[in-house]
Formats: sequence, C-alpha cells, structure tokens
Amino acid sequence: MHIAIIGGGVIGLSTALRLQEDGHRVVVHDPALGRGASWVAGGMLAPLSEGWPGEHELLHLGAASLARWPEFARRLPGPSVFSATGSLTVALDSADAADLRTIAEWVGEQGHELEILSRAQLRELEPALAPNIRLGMLASTELSVDNRALVAALEQGCIDAGVEFLTAPVKTMPDADHVVLAAGTHSAALWPTLPVRPVKGEILRLRRRPSATAPPNRTVRGTVHGRPIYLVPRGDGLVVGATQYESGQDTQVTVAGVRDLIADAERLMPSIGEYELYETAAGLRPMSPDGLPIIGRLAENVIVATGHGRNGILLAPITADAVAALIAGEEIAEAKSATPERFPHIHSLQIERTP
Repeated sequence: MHIAIIGGGVIGLSTALRLQEDGHRVVVHDPALGRGASWVAGGMLAPLSEGWPGEHELLHLGAASLARWPEFARRLPGPSVFSATGSLTVALDSADAADLRTIAEWVGEQGHELEILSRAQLRELEPALAPNIRLGMLASTELSVDNRALVAALEQGCIDAGVEFLTAPVKTMPDADHVVLAAGTHSAALWPTLPVRPVKGEILRLRRRPSATAPPNRTVRGTVHGRPIYLVPRGDGLVVGATQYESGQDTQVTVAGVRDLIADAERLMPSIGEYELYETAAGLRPMSPDGLPIIGRLAENVIVATGHGRNGILLAPITADAVAALIAGEEIAEAKSATPERFPHIHSLQIERTP
C-alpha cells in the first residue's frame, strides 16, 4: 500500500521505517526533517522512575515500549544510539524522599523493580552528585539515548529501506491508501478536533572541559523548588533540561529559563559550573489532556500518532508497532489506552485532499 506519513520526527521516522520494512511504499512529508521536538529532547527512557500511583496506563504503555527498545535500536544502522544505562532520581528534602519511597513501592507493586539508595550509596555510585542529597531511587533497567544520533540513524535507516521524502509544506491530507498523522503540535492544523497543545521546553547542552569533573554515568533526575530537573549523559558532556511553559508556538530561549536550569542543575551536581555551555534550545512538546498519546484511527484511511508529550522518544517503538498493526487490520493490547475514542469530540471530518 501507499502510505503517507505527515511528520518526520522520531515518531514519524520510526513508523516509516517499520512500515517500509513491512513491504509498503512509504512517503514522509516534512519540510524540516527531525528538527522539531525530537531535535531538542533529553532522550530519557524512564517510564518506571516517572511512575506515580494511579497512573497505571501510562506506566504500562511506557514499560512496554522500554522493553522493545533494545531490539528497536539493534535494527538501526550505524553506532549505538544509547548514551547511558540506568537512571537515578534524587531527593533534596524530606518531602521528595517520601515521594521516592511512594513511587518505588507502587511501581514495585506493578511488577517493576526500583531500588532505594542511601546518601552513602548514592555518593558511591555517582561521586559528582551533591553531598547533601538525602535519598536516591535507582532504576537500573532504564536507558537514555542521544536524540540527535537517533534522528540520524532513523533517517539513514529509512533511506536504506527505500522510504521517500517530500519537503513541501503539507496544508491538506495527501492522497494515499493510508495517511499517518504524526506531526506533533502541528497535527491539529490538519485535524482540528485533535486535543493536542504545544508545551514549550528549554534545554541546555554542556560540554565537559578537560579540567572539569566527569559527568554522572547515569541519567540523574530531581526536583528543585518544585521544578523538575534532569542531567542526561552524552559522549562529550551533558544535556540539562527541561523547563515547561504553556506559551503557544513560542520557541525562544529565555534568560529566566537558562538561569533556573543552571541553578537547579548545580543543586544536584555542584561542579557543573566548570562545564562549557555551548547550546541552548527550545522545542514544543505535543501534549494531550490526560498525558497519554493519541494513537488510532480517525477515519477509514487516517491514523493519528501524536500527543506523546515529553515521552516521544520512549514511545517510538510501541507507536510504530501500533500503527503497523492498525494498517494490518489488527491492534496491540499494550496501546489500547492510547485510543482516540477516549475523546468523544474527535470525529471524522470531511477534509480536502491533495492529488
């Protein structure tokens, strides 16, 4: 079948590669391939340590996708896209420490292992962390990837498999046997009833200077003054993120955002001031009202795959599998919670098509 995919970020490219490998003719439409939210992502694959009591569906979906990641990455061309194995969530005060114990207990009840670490155990694992951190939580099976290496590998994999690319802006639905709408925050421009909104996130990319302390080996996450902060290892340093603003289509990096990220990162790793700040960037996360992605049929030949929020890279493997199953007339049980049917106002539209 001829399948048109609107959107060339990690979700669109992952889906394109899977469908091309399934024997379809796939065309990806995107005027700026891989340069949206995927280009400024942290690359954390951390569904367990981000779990919270009651969020069963999000945990189940994320864990199912994490389990697919090793095989998904193995099929990509070039060097490994993984940048770290394991993640640490740390607590700076007693309230945060209580939250970590709550998460570890609840996630454990769902069948996944998280380990609570003392201050001494944390310092032994990651000497660069601040000595006044009270408690830690280790998720040894979580991973992180270099998002830009992933975009490059997916693009090359698609090229090698025979996927076609069109860079003209898409204003109407292409004429194809199936259209996959994977345009992130731009998806609602083509299907106006989609409840997807942009949420701005700023990140910093830091390069280790020769005299600087070595970065952590694992992803490190925490909360400072109610603001989430994470440090994700890269080959030459760290990615620090991420702010979160409801600011429409604004992608400008603000002084306040950079200030807060640096100050909060220093609370976790005091020596981070020795690093070179070589890039600031902002992207727009496509958020749904309930935090779950929207993956499923909108019409007989239109499938949506958007609304992944800050979990687009984590959920790329399961999204590709879910879309492939839908095109084959099937479903995968793990993605049932992402159905568009949970939003009654999403309905089939009479839409103009390009020939």
